[in-house]
Amino acid sequence: MMIDFPPGLILILGALIVPFLKGYLRGVFLLALPILSSFILYNLPDGSHFAITAFGQHLELLRVDPLSRIFGYVFLIAIFLGIIYSLHLRAIEEYLSGLIYSGAAIGAVFAGDLISLFVYWELTAISSVFLILARRTPEALAASMRYLIIQVGSGVLLLAGLIIRWNETGNITFDHIGLESVGGVLIFLAFGIKAAFPLLHNWLQDSYPQATPTGTVILSAFTTKLAIYALARGYAGTEELIWIGTIMAIFPIFFAIIENDLRRVLAYSLNNQLGFMVVGIGIGTELALNGTAAHAFSHIIYKALLFMSMGAILHRTGTVLASELGGLYKTMPFTSIFCIIGAASISAFPLFCGFISKSMILSAVAYEGHYWVWILLLLASAGVIHYSAIKVPYFAFFANDSGKRPKEAPLNMLIAMALASILCVGIGVWPSSLFYILPFEVNYIPYTESHILSQLQLLFFSALSFAVLIKLGFYPVQSKSTIIDTDWIYRRLAKAVVVLITNVALTFYSNLFEVTILRARRLVDQLYKHHGPQGILARTWPTGSMVLWVAIFLGIYLLLYFIKNI
Repeated sequence: MMIDFPPGLILILGALIVPFLKGYLRGVFLLALPILSSFILYNLPDGSHFAITAFGQHLELLRVDPLSRIFGYVFLIAIFLGIIYSLHLRAIEEYLSGLIYSGAAIGAVFAGDLISLFVYWELTAISSVFLILARRTPEALAASMRYLIIQVGSGVLLLAGLIIRWNETGNITFDHIGLESVGGVLIFLAFGIKAAFPLLHNWLQDSYPQATPTGTVILSAFTTKLAIYALARGYAGTEELIWIGTIMAIFPIFFAIIENDLRRVLAYSLNNQLGFMVVGIGIGTELALNGTAAHAFSHIIYKALLFMSMGAILHRTGTVLASELGGLYKTMPFTSIFCIIGAASISAFPLFCGFISKSMILSAVAYEGHYWVWILLLLASAGVIHYSAIKVPYFAFFANDSGKRPKEAPLNMLIAMALASILCVGIGVWPSSLFYILPFEVNYIPYTESHILSQLQLLFFSALSFAVLIKLGFYPVQSKSTIIDTDWIYRRLAKAVVVLITNVALTFYSNLFEVTILRARRLVDQLYKHHGPQGILARTWPTGSMVLWVAIFLGIYLLLYFIKNI
């Protein structure tokens, strides 16, 4: 049976019912929503299924094809895992925002036109901010406002580009766009903000670590991967993306190594992994786009797993600072095991999902002759192994004993992490399960001798370098500190500029006001001097100045009448 209804709307409409449910009934209902949406998506054939006419345009609210389908599946898996992970929560605001946020992201994936995309695009921005606000700290409030401004700004650029493209072509279909027009460039920048392009990325490190443990898990899955989908849809084969993605993969390494907050470390590694996907989109071949879609799928799972493990630590200890952790494997053994599985996946260890997807992108880069890009991506791979796959579990669970003995994570958190771990291993062992849903036919064998040996060499080299640096005391000390990234521009410099401009403007208008008032007073004084009871005009004529003004206006009237009749 086929139901032509947008899967994302199931989650959005379901969110409206959640406030009226309590206890086990609410939990069952929450879990049923993504299952129902998955069932609908599975039974939908490719094509346009749900369309309306508005603004004189044909709007496709449900367009299914292989590219949108794989992102739809992984988004539904992500929200399902997120719901399980959050079942211990009693407050409903995170459930509501999470459902609307994920539903909007899924709706955007299946949007066949730019207007529908814009509506869902903005809905993701507005709904996701509550996942940050839910933490209820001053830092979270400040971060949420900056996050909202940047995300809404992305929507404004998308709207502007949409309108220009509409005027230029009369076409609003969401398909290949390119950079040949002003509208295309603006839409590209809108996608780039959400994809966290270099210099446009700091909203990610600024906001994700300030969200609740559950909020960060959900946030990590949707916004940036929605942007990756949008870039793959609209800008596949755009060569500029190759070097943008390469820079994205390289630059987080330094910041992540010196960062003390382990959730910020994972946020930087998110930038790194997005870089691989962006490179794949820039290459634009079938293998590269398959690799991008596969890596987005794998990344959502293993990055959620890593954020889950750090969220469990935050839930039990109240901190995720590397300088305050260590020795937690003694009382949180299952969480530590799940974290290691996530670390093995992000490091592309053989038999884990990251190995499958990352090798596809690297192979596509090499096949197209971009050897310098290939070398730089290998260095980026070594970096992510160093700071994310090794640093995070080491300092959290195995470094110098912090003396903390927290309880193991709640059962629902452990179940969510276990399911994510099964997916990480399952895809790594059985890659055909992932290949089956990729956008293009797959003729690729990941487990070749060269792939395995080269990756193992990279893994062991990174592990050895980390061990040597730790042993010799050369590894950066993990301590409370402020890492200055390019967000300094808008957090400090931009603020100072705004304050300066405001002060100058206030001073100018204050002076202008004073001058205006002074001149007005002088004018009134002069009028009173001449027209007042003791004024010269009042003394000159017994009837005061009224006769003079009557004579003046009469003269003006006669002059105008004369001119008119010449």
